[in-house]
Amino acid sequence: MKHAIRMVCAWGVLLALHTTVAALPEKAPAGDGPAYGPELQGFDYPYPVARHKLHSQDQDLEMAFMDVPAARPNGRTAVLLHGKNFCAATWGKTIAILSTAGYRVVAPDQIGFCKSSKPQRYQFSFQQLAVNTRELLDALGIQRATLIGHSTGGMLAVRYALSYPEQIEQLVLVNPIGLEDWRAKGVPPVTIDQWYERELATSAARIRAYEQSTYYAGSWRPDEEVWVQMLAGMYRGPGRDRVAWDSALLYDMILTQPVLYELEHLQVPTLLLIGDKDTTAIGKEFAPPAARSALGHTQELARLAAARIPRARLVEFPELGHAPQIQDPATFHRALLEGLNADAAP
Repeated sequence: MKHAIRMVCAWGVLLALHTTVAALPEKAPAGDGPAYGPELQGFDYPYPVARHKLHSQDQDLEMAFMDVPAARPNGRTAVLLHGKNFCAATWGKTIAILSTAGYRVVAPDQIGFCKSSKPQRYQFSFQQLAVNTRELLDALGIQRATLIGHSTGGMLAVRYALSYPEQIEQLVLVNPIGLEDWRAKGVPPVTIDQWYERELATSAARIRAYEQSTYYAGSWRPDEEVWVQMLAGMYRGPGRDRVAWDSALLYDMILTQPVLYELEHLQVPTLLLIGDKDTTAIGKEFAPPAARSALGHTQELARLAAARIPRARLVEFPELGHAPQIQDPATFHRALLEGLNADAAP
């Protein structure tokens, strides 16, 4: 299947691989900010991007990914799964740390996200995304890996581990969402048209306010602005409608496909890395006030999840929010490496 992989840019010389990360602007761009294409054309990733061609649901699609070799290989591979408002690029610092620690690192953009195809007609499901990811790993010759999923990527990682347990050495869930059933707790039905209308109103200001309160527990650093502009730039560009439509389809998938009911069936060592101040709850804004207050209590949800997963270990970051790997990289990566060493499967 090697013919299915097309390199977008040459590797060139990988200097200082263990410290390479994306060049981050210190301040928000002047004016309205940058405009990117529907597949994030114009936004640079920290490592070379390749594309895996796949035929899915009667259409030809491309799945963008980074495949970074280990500085000194330990024989293990880490696969990083991004969240809903994240991309493979947001794993830049984690890729550098893991590569230095000896891991080959594969970080894909899922179909519908970031630099991957944005199909207009697609039955999005976590099972479909898991199948797509397995096809990519098969094409790369990867039979077993440590799976690290953040946010929505945590939901996908759970589905993948349930579907293909023989391929998983370890499972790491970083502030996974889906640990509660939002619909059962009072979020009303939300149509794709409603999600689409909401997404068309996306702006940098709205993204920034949400990320500051939820991802970073009220704190803010100038270097976090790049991730605001990464998202907002797609909504300023020529593919705005496509980006908004796929985003609407993806929100519908997240809201209607909880994974918490199957946590007891996970068979692999599972490390939960949780920023306790996270309040993420999909659809919360549509819920009546009485229901809204009961949603998104991540610390409690993580502890309940850890009790239900047979081989789970929970590490909490009391002062961090939804994106601990960005908010406090040093603390997060220390816990990640310690957990990977402690929980490694024989």
